[in-house]
Amino acid sequence: MSKIEVDAIDKQSGSTLTLGGSGTAVTLACGATQSGFGRTGTVDWVTDSIKTATFTAESGKGYFCNTAGGAFEMDLPAGSAGAIVSVQDYNNTFDSNQLEVDPNGSEKINGGGAGDSVKLTTEGQGVTFVYIDATVGWRTVSGSDDPFAQPGTNQQFVAATGGTITTVCTNFKVHTFTGPGTFTVTCAGNACGSNTVSYMVVAGGGGGGGGCGHGGGGGAGGFRESKAATDSYTASPLNATSGPTYNLPVTATGFPITVGAGGGGAAGNPGTPGTSGGVSTFSTITSAGGGGGQTPGGVGLDGGSGGGAGGPDPSSNKRGDGNTPPVSPPQGNNGGPSSYNTPNYGAGGGGGAGAAGTAGTTTAGGPGGNGVATSINGAPVTRAGGGGGSSYQGGGPNAGGAGGGGTGTIGGPAPNSANATVGTVNTGGGGGGGESGVPSSGGKNGGSGIVIIRYKFQ
Repeated sequence: MSKIEVDAIDKQSGSTLTLGGSGTAVTLACGATQSGFGRTGTVDWVTDSIKTATFTAESGKGYFCNTAGGAFEMDLPAGSAGAIVSVQDYNNTFDSNQLEVDPNGSEKINGGGAGDSVKLTTEGQGVTFVYIDATVGWRTVSGSDDPFAQPGTNQQFVAATGGTITTVCTNFKVHTFTGPGTFTVTCAGNACGSNTVSYMVVAGGGGGGGGCGHGGGGGAGGFRESKAATDSYTASPLNATSGPTYNLPVTATGFPITVGAGGGGAAGNPGTPGTSGGVSTFSTITSAGGGGGQTPGGVGLDGGSGGGAGGPDPSSNKRGDGNTPPVSPPQGNNGGPSSYNTPNYGAGGGGGAGAAGTAGTTTAGGPGGNGVATSINGAPVTRAGGGGGSSYQGGGPNAGGAGGGGTGTIGGPAPNSANATVGTVNTGGGGGGGESGVPSSGGKNGGSGIVIIRYKFQ
């Protein structure tokens, strides 16, 4: 075999130069370099070293990654045109523990943000990365069905600060606000990861009526919830599944949070109505405060759920209306009417998120409407129950109505008397109605509200 000199190759410029014959290997001498040959678009798979921890990849190689022991990273090498790296889920564990792929320095993947990584979270997933240029960076070429095959679609997830933060169900963050604050989104995510949030917004419950008669129970604070499409917890029956309040998107900004205070209970003699609870807000979601319970001669106040009607009063139509202002799904229910048959009176219970307040009878105050349960923070909790109404039966024992968020008093002359109870803090429960002639018998305060926001973070 003869040697081909460099000047001989130069003379071949513009024509075809064939080295060796069929079946003949062309070998570069020790220390020689080559250019222009390039790779054929494939990699050499590394099968003798399965990766189980963070490592730096080399161009021209493919790696099997086993994340059974936990998530880790594959760091891409410095990019140069034509560089190629492949990765494959070793034994179908990427869905349990992700593999994160990081570019070198400020290089890009699929034209995304400088230095942004992608996270492989699909069982059995395999991806090939080819470096093109500084504009696009590493391009995934796994196939059109791969979620990373489109430019600018690196898998990103919502990230935020604010409130009390907990992790539930492995992949979800929960931010709980029991008072005012700011939900600050530091990354809005994207559709390949997550870019929407679940939420529950509960307003403050209304205060119970009382004094100079038999006070109605306070209505529960408005209850609004929607579970994002990427989420999987058990939501309440009021979960919004369509419309503008469903699958709520976020942007990288601060969202002020308002948590409504519970409404004040009615004073003793002379009586006054309970006051309504405060509104709670997040983003475009506003929940109305629960309506205050009625004192005789007045009307239970409207609100998220309406306040119960009081007695003595011959009218049974003076309960407050719930779902005011109206939203869909409804944020609450009406209060209950009163009952009157002198000298026996029963006030209505306040409305709850799950049911209307019950009517009072001549022997008992009406129970407050039931609240609803959701597992948005990882375990089922019932919130937004209405306060129970009080009662009076001349000369005999009486029963105050039970309530999801407060209990009406037991009426009647001492010693057959007891005080109403307050709505539970941070549940939006209505306060219990009070009874005249009972020491410290004014209606009780409603419970304060709460705001919970949840999203997929990996």
